[in-house]
Amino acid sequence: MDLPVMPPVKPMLAKPVARIPDGLHYEAKWDGFRAIVFRDGDEIEVHSRTTKPLTRYFPELVDAFRALLPPRCVMDGEIVIVTGDRLDFDALLERVHPAESRVRMLAERSPATFVAFDVLALGDDALLDAPLHERRTALAAALRDTRAPVFVTPATRDPDLARRWYEQYEGAGLDGVIGKPPDLTYRPGERAMVKVKHERTADCVVAGLREHTSGPVVGSLLLGLYDDGGRLQHVGVSASFTMRRREELMAELAPLRMESAEGHPWAAWGDERAHEESRMPGAPSRWSGGKNLSWVPLRPERVCEVAYDHMQGDRFRHTARFRRWRPDREPGSCTYAQLDEPVSFDLAEVLSARRPPR
Repeated sequence: MDLPVMPPVKPMLAKPVARIPDGLHYEAKWDGFRAIVFRDGDEIEVHSRTTKPLTRYFPELVDAFRALLPPRCVMDGEIVIVTGDRLDFDALLERVHPAESRVRMLAERSPATFVAFDVLALGDDALLDAPLHERRTALAAALRDTRAPVFVTPATRDPDLARRWYEQYEGAGLDGVIGKPPDLTYRPGERAMVKVKHERTADCVVAGLREHTSGPVVGSLLLGLYDDGGRLQHVGVSASFTMRRREELMAELAPLRMESAEGHPWAAWGDERAHEESRMPGAPSRWSGGKNLSWVPLRPERVCEVAYDHMQGDRFRHTARFRRWRPDREPGSCTYAQLDEPVSFDLAEVLSARRPPR
């Protein structure tokens, strides 16, 4: 491989802001695997956000890149999988598997899509120092005849349209909106863009904790919600605390500590078969490796309010942010029914919305 921009390249990143600012170039924020694609003739390399190789996990995209990308190019984008009318992050996670036979079976059953939103090189030209508006024009021209499974993300210069996207696209499983200065050069590894993500709040039962790696203070709170059958399901964790707050939480929760998990709603957490019927902490997976999955059971009597961006099936997609205790709420009232459901939106409309920036 001999390209004007060679791997590894860390992608340009975004920092969070509270609202969509005016005066930027706006794009949908996709919820998938960030990927830098390098093509030099038949040679294809796909690298993750951390520059790790992803090529072997998406053989159907490698074939598509040879058919649809320019012969020599470097593209920045997102790998997603669509199930029904929504993005499916769980299906992406299943792809990172050591068995090639399973990867190919999943590629046929749930093929991936690549959504391009930047171009770093074309032919013999490196475009890292070109302003964004020039790179976007080059990207649109390079992929003007593209088709599934390679798309160009919709983009606009109209902040009002971006705000409508922010509300509408969530129903298709998108994360929010990205904003980029029109004259921005490509700055690998830097948080030079902005992102506005959805945030909601939920009241959850605190049913356990994990200790911090530094010692006997709270590392994370284990959160639960009751399903329609009255079972407490583990929906995620809240973990971003100062060290002082971790010590305070340990003291606050000490009266709720149980000697063992006996009698706790998640008492069967150590049994692999139990995880097939109910969500509990400590679920075994290839992602956990040798990580210590043990936790401290708490009597499920305290309720806290947390902020979350969106759900991934029946759990929080990302770590929830602790907001406050809710002594006015009964644990039994913390059900899935309180969660907001975004209005559904046709994902095909997003992928076909190849609007030029305005």
